[in-house]
Amino acid sequence: MLTQQNTGTGGPAPQIHTDRLLFRGHRLEDFEDCAALWGDPEVTRYIGGRPFTREEVWTRLLRYVGHWSLMWFGFWAITEKSSGRFVGEVGFAEFKRDIQPSIEGYPEGGWVLAKWAHGQGLATEAVRAATAWADAHLGSQRTVCMIIPENAASLRVASKCGYSEFARTSYKNQSITLLERINTQPAKVCSK
Repeated sequence: MLTQQNTGTGGPAPQIHTDRLLFRGHRLEDFEDCAALWGDPEVTRYIGGRPFTREEVWTRLLRYVGHWSLMWFGFWAITEKSSGRFVGEVGFAEFKRDIQPSIEGYPEGGWVLAKWAHGQGLATEAVRAATAWADAHLGSQRTVCMIIPENAASLRVASKCGYSEFARTSYKNQSITLLERINTQPAKVCSK
């Protein structure tokens, strides 16, 4: 479970750099890229099973900013360093999901990349960087993620990044696999 001091006044998303990627907090000008990403049926076939409306994407964008403000963690917008092109999103959230077994209180990892970025190892690079950040900065010894069993690519990424299955269940009438990653290094707890 999270042990950080949550005062309700978090901060902006920190920037992270990898060899090919730049992570930063979402901005209003990301809306069109986010809408294109979440509106692509190939991208969303394993995440909700349908394209998201612009209204749903707007709510998602606000939720990302809110996570950093209230929880001291959240999702980053990812861009390609060499071109500045929008790649996708990666990070952690507390969604308060009505699911059994409960994952409430544990940062839930997630990632989604634009169709053009699939198959290049960018998801693994992004998730490794995000989990390294979580290991160093969150007061949680465990992060979780949920992936539908048919999403073989995301299951491979999760496995490469240290996640292993701990349960199979359903969420919103869809079969899912719950995975966990245990952090064995001491974390610097986020604070003001």
